[in-house]
Order: sequence, then structure tokens, then C-alpha cells
Amino acid sequence: MHLDPLAIITAFGLIFLAELPDKTMFASLAMGTRMRPLYVWFGTSSAFIVHVAIAVGAGSLIGLLPDWTVKLVSASLFAFGAFILLRGSGGEDDDDTEVKTVTGFWPVYSTAFMAVFISEWGDLTQITTANLAASNGTWSTAIGSAAALMSVSALALLAGKFIASRVPLKTMQRIGGICMLGLAIWTAVEIFTG
Repeated sequence: MHLDPLAIITAFGLIFLAELPDKTMFASLAMGTRMRPLYVWFGTSSAFIVHVAIAVGAGSLIGLLPDWTVKLVSASLFAFGAFILLRGSGGEDDDDTEVKTVTGFWPVYSTAFMAVFISEWGDLTQITTANLAASNGTWSTAIGSAAALMSVSALALLAGKFIASRVPLKTMQRIGGICMLGLAIWTAVEIFTG
């Protein structure tokens, strides 16, 4: 196993910049307002590691999956996330009631894992990782790409926690729910326009 530091840095930089404005970052931020951020990070990171392994191992096979099916499932998951967040935010008359947070490692982990795992199929970062692996080496690309994806997820969760400490949880849940609904609509539109 040969590791090339320049290939690791290249993969990290390209994937970090490509993932930063991605819908998965916003989904992580939204999940972090409702669930324990560390558990969300474990789930998203595990999904990213699986996707990196798939991209570097069999990047060309990703193109064989039906794009519309992947996007339909992804849109459904984002819509479900929006439903959970918006339902949990309640109305204005619920201000005195305590908002419950999704807890437990396995429920949070599996929700975060599945949301990222399904929505990242055929994503720009996965395609870029596959291309980099072909030219820069499998292990170097895998390490750089995985580190970048995990860093973006951590950044989103830290930003979510910072914002949540200054903005009421119900407001964050409404904003997160609206963002998730927007992502669901955006992904659904991609089925017909992409």
C-alpha cells in the first residue's frame, strides 16, 4: 500500500470544496438540531466511508444504477425528515411544552446513515472520488476523500450546535424542516430535469 501525501491533499481539497455546498451538508445540519450531533456524525461518517470504498473500488459501476430511482428514494427520505422536523416543531401554542429530541445511538445512527447512504449515490463527490482513484491511487484518494466528507459533516453539525445554542429549538426545527422539504423538492425535480 503506497500513500502519496499530495494525492491525499488533492482528494481532500477537491472533495471538501465539492461537498461544502452539497445537500448532504444541510441534511446533517438539520438532523443535528433534532438528534444527538455525535451520533449523527457517526452515522453520516460511516455512510461516507462506505461510499468512498464503493467509489474507489468500483466507481464505474455507479453509473449502472438507475439515476431516477436513487433520486426518488433520496427525495422520499428528505421529505420524511422534513415531516419529522416540522411535526416536532409544533404550533405557536406549544411554546410551553418540551420538544422531544430523537435519542438512542442506533435509531439516530441508522437514520443518519441511511439518509446519507441513499442520497449520495452518483453524487459529484462520489464520481470525483472514483476519477481521482483511477489517476492518483486508491488508498491515497480514499483517505483524502473520507477525511473531507467527514470534516464537512462535522462542520455542519458544529454549526448546527452553535446556532441551536442561540436560536430556540422550535425555530431551528422549522428551519431545518423547511430546508429538508426544499431538498426533497430539489431532488424530485432533478428526476425530471436531470
